[in-house]
Amino acid sequence: MDLTSYAEWAVRLVNDPHPPPELIELRDELAALFDGTGGEQAVVARLNALLVRHPVRPQLSDHDGQRWHLHLAVDAHGTAAAGAVMGLAALVAELGADRLGRCQEPRCMRAFLDTSSNRSRRYCSARCASRANVAAYRARRRSGQ
Repeated sequence: MDLTSYAEWAVRLVNDPHPPPELIELRDELAALFDGTGGEQAVVARLNALLVRHPVRPQLSDHDGQRWHLHLAVDAHGTAAAGAVMGLAALVAELGADRLGRCQEPRCMRAFLDTSSNRSRRYCSARCASRANVAAYRARRRSGQ
């Protein structure tokens, strides 16, 4: 079962400036994971605490004519908090805590998952990467290099 799509829910929540009121606290806790404050041990401790508070309820589903497969059920509020936390935990277990990142474009700081094969992702999108590259190019031109 690929849980990356569930981890993407966490990214969307962290990047949402106006989440539903019941998810504001979770958004802030997930944001700390992407900031990497305290290193890998701190990220794992925070994730473990979140897994206790948001237990996962897997369910079998055969929607859209697909074969039976697992889904992580939403909680009583209709949110995907448990799935988002479980997705991040699975990603950290498989790839490492350093795969949770923040965009390096100074005006952005959006969260992202680095699923690249060489751990090289620095920006949340091609748009931010382009913006940063153009700014660096213009800075070099101004300085005469």
